[in-house]
Amino acid sequence: MTEQPHISMPPRAPLQMRVQDLTATPEPRPTAHTAPPRLMRWRLGVFLPALMGTALLVAGMYGWLSETGMTGLEWALLTMIGATFVWVSLSVSTIGVAVAGLLAREDADDPAVATAAGMDVALLVPVHNEDPSDVFGNAAAMLDDLARRDSPHRYTLFILSDSSDADIIQDETRAFAALEAGAPTGFAVHYRRRETNTDKKVGNLVDWITGWGAGWEAMLVLDADSLMTGKAIDRLSSELSRDPDAGLIQTFPMLIGAGTLFARLQQFSNIAYGWLLAEGLANWAQTEGNYWGHNAIIRTRAFAASAGLPYLADSKGRSELILSHDFVEAGLLRRAGWQVRFLPRVTGSFEETPGTLIDYVLRDQRWCRGNLQHLRLLGTAGLHPVSRFHLLHGAVAYLLSPAWFFLLVVWALLGKSAETNVIRYFNEANPLFPDWPPAMSHIDSAVFLVIMYAMLLTPKLVGAGIIALHPKATRVYGGRPAFLGAFLAEIVLSVAYAPILMIQQTRAVIRAGLGKKVTWAPQARAARAYPASVLLRFHWVETLLGAVLLAGLASGLVSLWLVPIAVSLALAVPLSALSALPVAGRMPGPLRMNSPHTLREPAIVARALEQRRRVSEHLSATRVPAE
Repeated sequence: MTEQPHISMPPRAPLQMRVQDLTATPEPRPTAHTAPPRLMRWRLGVFLPALMGTALLVAGMYGWLSETGMTGLEWALLTMIGATFVWVSLSVSTIGVAVAGLLAREDADDPAVATAAGMDVALLVPVHNEDPSDVFGNAAAMLDDLARRDSPHRYTLFILSDSSDADIIQDETRAFAALEAGAPTGFAVHYRRRETNTDKKVGNLVDWITGWGAGWEAMLVLDADSLMTGKAIDRLSSELSRDPDAGLIQTFPMLIGAGTLFARLQQFSNIAYGWLLAEGLANWAQTEGNYWGHNAIIRTRAFAASAGLPYLADSKGRSELILSHDFVEAGLLRRAGWQVRFLPRVTGSFEETPGTLIDYVLRDQRWCRGNLQHLRLLGTAGLHPVSRFHLLHGAVAYLLSPAWFFLLVVWALLGKSAETNVIRYFNEANPLFPDWPPAMSHIDSAVFLVIMYAMLLTPKLVGAGIIALHPKATRVYGGRPAFLGAFLAEIVLSVAYAPILMIQQTRAVIRAGLGKKVTWAPQARAARAYPASVLLRFHWVETLLGAVLLAGLASGLVSLWLVPIAVSLALAVPLSALSALPVAGRMPGPLRMNSPHTLREPAIVARALEQRRRVSEHLSATRVPAE
């Protein structure tokens, strides 16, 4: 007998969700919005330096390579150098725009002084086979924090379950009953479970919109691991209320709950450097921002009228769901004339992160397939150019790994001198092939590698420099010595893990290109150490490539500049095992990579952990034993 979905919902208030035609430009809504006066300067400040720097580098490389004519392989090398360098340069120029905005005291997202009119806001938590203790514990903490505020807005919480595991469903219903009984006065909570996970998170939200969306002016979309303070939720609601042209307002979520080495590495990077990239993005994107699928508030009717997603046709003509839907939805909202804003200075917005390297890669594989779909959506009619850039950037984030891998192979074949140049050797053995590369000396290649490494590290160096130069900032990291030690540990570990991630992303791109399906399973929230057999199966490709490079180094054929990459790949299995090690109290100080959120846990996080414990104890006490 099929179990019927458990429903505890308000009266239905249907809202039509209009599927968009991507081949026709819709009539945009009228708006009084005018572009900020500095907007064009910020955008020129991002793109011009990146394009000019890339052009200069490519011109210099062309001069080295073209002395005896250009071969196909040389053109491919030059193309890959330009393609990788331009995106690295864009990150650097984004940092430059962020620093310029800070120096100019740019009030990118300072709160407006006008009083906001009250709105009916739905807090939506879509879940699929998640730990009910975590989901309902976080929900209880957010409601309690909202209840402490004198807010003009009216909030209703919806847990939208697509769970299929019978034990989890049972726990969800009992956790909801407890949440509903203990909800603060004035806050309604609801729970709905669909029998099937049709269209995944997109379908879950569409089901709510078409069933109940007309009853709420705005929806604040959360993930299963999302956590926001009442102040942050109120701030987003007030911003949307004050700005009638805003269709979506996105926060910059900070990472919490990092207990392992790999999770702490991501958390430190997110807090120490991520804020600077976020500032730069907010300065130049302005009202053409992006959406990351959670911790954002959306005008419900605007979304329903302009962001309904069609299916795509795959290579075999079958219907295919748009997986990385958030970027596309943001672009469609902007296409319809709604602003998509990004407020990086809204504090109190949190999410969790995978605890191990393998868990991170598994999540990345799902994202890769979805982001590569964006290449097929670049021709969508009527998109704003910046929205097209966001789509392209999402795909390129994964395509860069095969490009880096191509450059790695070329540099390995170049050898450490003209005598050890593998390509040159084979060309001399066959006079039909020209000498390659005649002017690309070991020194020339080293210069390029130094430039590339310097550009890759610039965002981190600038972010760390700003913090290190301000005593008040370093104090929240435990002091300047502690911060600098954590910074150096993060750099070393990032350099160690980067080649492994490059190979894994290259494999993900190849699988996506071949049309191989990826299981879109829930993210692993709890970090766990994997056995050696799993580590070996997962990382055999990196290990083999590392062994080949080390053999080339030992025989004197491969440049010493590739030592860090070779060692990292050869040690992929132990590095992956290391990623799962708990850091608190076990690692030396710098390897703990402490940050403000690990040294002084935010109050909302402490409340959420306490609520999670209470829900877990309640479920354990009321669980019906299996017969």
